[in-house]
Amino acid sequence: MTASVVIGAPALFGAHRALLGESPVWDADKGRLLWCDISDRAILAADLKGTVTDRWGFPGKVGSFGLCASGRFIVGVARAVMLFNPADGALSTLCALESEPETNRLNDGKVGPDGAFWIGTMDDRPVREAQGTLYRITADGKAEKKVTGMTVPNGLAWGPGGTILYHSDSRGQWIDAYDFVPATGGWSNRRRIVADIAEQAGRPDGGACDVEGCYWSAGVSAGVLNRYSPDGKLLETLKLPFPAPTMPCFGGDDMKTLFVTSLSDNKTLPPNPNSGGIAVLRLAVAGVPVGKFADR
Repeated sequence: MTASVVIGAPALFGAHRALLGESPVWDADKGRLLWCDISDRAILAADLKGTVTDRWGFPGKVGSFGLCASGRFIVGVARAVMLFNPADGALSTLCALESEPETNRLNDGKVGPDGAFWIGTMDDRPVREAQGTLYRITADGKAEKKVTGMTVPNGLAWGPGGTILYHSDSRGQWIDAYDFVPATGGWSNRRRIVADIAEQAGRPDGGACDVEGCYWSAGVSAGVLNRYSPDGKLLETLKLPFPAPTMPCFGGDDMKTLFVTSLSDNKTLPPNPNSGGIAVLRLAVAGVPVGKFADR
């Protein structure tokens, strides 16, 4: 593994500041970055200069979203997984998670190499109970429970070839890996590659993978980005220009630009004018592209 792959210091991507920026998604077809603001109930788009070009509002908190083969977005809104057409604003419910507690909401999610949308739920109250579930959502609206009893399911990412799936619990403060079958969405051989991550080391939030098989984890409690080897060895820690990064995303024409969202609405954080912004940095290694939801 390359010891250090960072080229230069992180910069700020545009002037926008989110309340709870999350789920950055690279739209290669249109050469733009998309992300959501959970608290503001919105998805935003920006050009390569960081200028916001579009904003779409939703009827509930937007935990995460992904791109669809049809050109739509698949979006976790409150406790429902919805399909949204940015061309005309049409919004429809694909799957309502009616068995979820009323205090829960959808959180971290990502489209997998199997064409399904993987997304977790979490308790949205200040004192969180371990009542979150990780789901696999398919185009027929089926919601398959994969893991239950989680506090803040997070960190979904797939390695090169889609054969390893990473997943974390931000409050459990661990990162797990699974062997993954892209053709079927099957998984096995769960193992804990990182355990008991200290607050000062960066409690794991969102994640992404590079083509060397390494896992990048947003250390939300420490203002850092941690790069781990596939077996959980910490290879590099990168300080970011804000105290609470939430999720990394690879993009750009060569997939060697890394974008990192952050939050600003946590009153326990020290004041920082960059909080809620997006960091951007160049790397010597490319990221693994994220697939599209198989809705056609």
